[in-house]
Amino acid sequence: MSTPRHFKTAPEDRIPLKHKLAYGAGAFVNNLLAAASGGMMIVLNLGLGMNPALVGLLGALPRLTDAFTDPLMGYISDNAHTRWGRRRPFIFAGVIAAGIIFALLWQLPRGQSETFYFIFFLVGSIIFFMGYTIFATPWVALGYELTPDYHERTRLMGTQNFIGQLAYVVSPWFLWIMTYEGFFKDQVAGAAGLAIIIAIVAIGLGILPAIFLRERMQNVIKVETTATARQKRSFRENMAEFFQGFGITLSSRPFLKLCLATFMVFNGFMLVASFQFYVIIYYVTGGDQTAGAKYAGYAGTLGAVCTFAVVIFVTWLATRIGKRKAFFIATGVSIIGYGLKWVCYNPDMPLMVLLPAPLIAFGLGGLFTLMPSMIADVVDADELKTHQRREGMFGSIFWWMVKLGMAAALALGGYLLNATGFDVDLGGNQSTQTITLLRIFDAAIPMVTSAIAIWAVATFPITETVAHEIRLELEQRRGKA
Repeated sequence: MSTPRHFKTAPEDRIPLKHKLAYGAGAFVNNLLAAASGGMMIVLNLGLGMNPALVGLLGALPRLTDAFTDPLMGYISDNAHTRWGRRRPFIFAGVIAAGIIFALLWQLPRGQSETFYFIFFLVGSIIFFMGYTIFATPWVALGYELTPDYHERTRLMGTQNFIGQLAYVVSPWFLWIMTYEGFFKDQVAGAAGLAIIIAIVAIGLGILPAIFLRERMQNVIKVETTATARQKRSFRENMAEFFQGFGITLSSRPFLKLCLATFMVFNGFMLVASFQFYVIIYYVTGGDQTAGAKYAGYAGTLGAVCTFAVVIFVTWLATRIGKRKAFFIATGVSIIGYGLKWVCYNPDMPLMVLLPAPLIAFGLGGLFTLMPSMIADVVDADELKTHQRREGMFGSIFWWMVKLGMAAALALGGYLLNATGFDVDLGGNQSTQTITLLRIFDAAIPMVTSAIAIWAVATFPITETVAHEIRLELEQRRGKA
């Protein structure tokens, strides 16, 4: 539209630190519940003796309901009209429901059949994820509307991503906590006790966004203002509007570019997430699982710690050069990190496995700092075109695609491992071809998918200048919020 310019954030567009921290508390809860719901399921196999295949189904089947419940909750949140706003009542009630259901889910009765445990946990998990969706979808949407400023959105998302990462520092200790005899008599009792602790923490922190934050768009959004008016609409009419909004959201080319980029970066990483362990154990340490696990643990811890620094750096960088360029740099650095695996994963110098970790951290650290901020810009562009605010619909579809892609990546990862010819019975005597394919897949697949992500974002049209012009047009049309 015009020569690129840099616009300084106005004081009234700044989000107070306490409000950023309150929103970040929601990110911690979001990640904590996600990590716990998956990470604690190992107890079903180790503690109750369930078939691992059934445990895998219990992890996958409940998430299939997200395909419908996530966008539906986005639609409900976008069109709700209460005295407390469109988002906050759902955040408050949803996190309380999710916490209570999660705690009850792990109070497993003993001495039951495998079929009983499967049905009990399947039904309970579906109900839990419904409560989780009621909390998470409006919480995501709320973040898109807290400020109209291009750069302050990035600072907000950087803060919430930083706080959210703390959950992944805690979650690797869940199995140890559940197993430690000084705390609990066995893993089943450990899961029951840990679930209660997680529920209390989740509820205590999860209600903070609902209590302390205010919805900037609450008074300007066009919604039906009375219950009577809403009741006049039939279920069929509501569903027609839901699917119409779903289709309009998916027709947004800028939004689809962000979805594609996220799918490629995140799921390229997830597709070969376990391959790093195989390469370190069976190539770097020659099949020594203890030594391999140690070096893999060092690399994982270093990567997790570096992610915090990456979030801070990418947030700062994006406010200086723009989100799109910051994404290019962050993703490009991660590509270099993946490539270095070919050189640094070296049997003669095993500690070199640490060198790629800080660079690889730029991939996901930058992705989940920049993408939510860029989606907030897309929501403004969509309002300019459609005269509607659909933060909930955009957020729910975006994260549903992430979850769908993650499930597909985890499923395909097993087939990809089989394609290398890996045989666990061979131990450290894997064939040369198997080792070579493991190394190629581990390094090359995320490099390729990350390059595709850069290509997708290269044509993302909403720059800082464009975002500023969209904001001016919106405020001229419907006033400041």
